[in-house]
Amino acid sequence: MKGAILAIVTILLVGSITPFVSAEGVPAWVKSNAGWWADGTISETEFVSGVQHLIKEGILAVPPTTVSDEKTHQGIPTWVKSNAGWWADGTITDGEFLNGIQHLIKIGIVNVPISEDLPSQEESITSSTSESVALQAELDKCAEITKAYDRLNCERAAKHEITVYQIKGNSQVFQIGPVTYYWPGLGSEGNSFEITSSGQALLNLRILVENTGSTQNEALFCTGPAICNYDITNGDKEFKYSQMDFTNGQIVLKPGQSKIFNMMFGPNIGGGGTTFEYDSGKDYHFRINESFGSASIPLNLG
Repeated sequence: MKGAILAIVTILLVGSITPFVSAEGVPAWVKSNAGWWADGTISETEFVSGVQHLIKEGILAVPPTTVSDEKTHQGIPTWVKSNAGWWADGTITDGEFLNGIQHLIKIGIVNVPISEDLPSQEESITSSTSESVALQAELDKCAEITKAYDRLNCERAAKHEITVYQIKGNSQVFQIGPVTYYWPGLGSEGNSFEITSSGQALLNLRILVENTGSTQNEALFCTGPAICNYDITNGDKEFKYSQMDFTNGQIVLKPGQSKIFNMMFGPNIGGGGTTFEYDSGKDYHFRINESFGSASIPLNLG
């Protein structure tokens, strides 16, 4: 999990800081992750690296901040760490949390890169908008194809790229060996959790995977509930899927290729499956255990 902490902290800060980045529509799990640093799950070094990554990539535009001549190397002040926990539970505002980030810059714990090539916030937004427009233009071009089969294939590919772009823009990122997993969180399309009128817990997950680190094909395996490299755990019990869309038990990713897979956890369908149960007193994780690596994605169902 810690291999993905930097990306999670990055997403957390992008969604939380205003007025430089809008906080509208930030999923609930983002604020939950803010508490990770406050309760010690994320180290100080990981937190600082996440902030500096935002600034370096031009994702976060910080206001002019004068760095004090009396820099400190004693670590992050306790009140800044407390703010992270308070922001996570809604006690303080986004602006108050931002004050803590500015303070870290002022005392020299967070270094702001100075470069003429560093994109401004406006340039980042323009670049993002241009990419979105370009993807839509590719989809529009498909309408010019006269052969129905070719046109449908064109539209299918273009729509996939648009969906990939949208998911990547608002996801937790998990790099596992050569494959990158993107999960946009509960409440996004295809991701939901509910308790039915009969008391059955239903969890739907929709995850984007991409072969980002291999020059050969990589495969994800799940041949049945009893033999599957993906499941749910609450620390005491393991839950096997009720439905999934792996083709012939696997998803093959060519170099640079991305695909989306769906899994549902609910009633026991047999074949080594289990009935998904929800206990509000436990934390649930989606586990990945492939031959090329493993990870545990916190689901924050509560």
